[in-house]
Amino acid sequence: MNSLFVIMGMVGPWQIAIIVVLILLLFGGKKIPELMRGLGSGIKEFKDASKEEGDETEDSKKTIK
Repeated sequence: MNSLFVIMGMVGPWQIAIIVVLILLLFGGKKIPELMRGLGSGIKEFKDASKEEGDETEDSKKTIK
């Protein structure tokens, strides 16, 4: 986990700007909203699935007691 913080510490505002420009060049302005919608729906599905899994583990704990 510490290596993640070291990597993120090395990314400055210029690097982020370059990454954003590269993404715009690769995908174009029209595709980016579609990509973000897809990313958002994927995150929502992941949260829903993890929430359901958490509910199942709580139910199994109740039945064990």
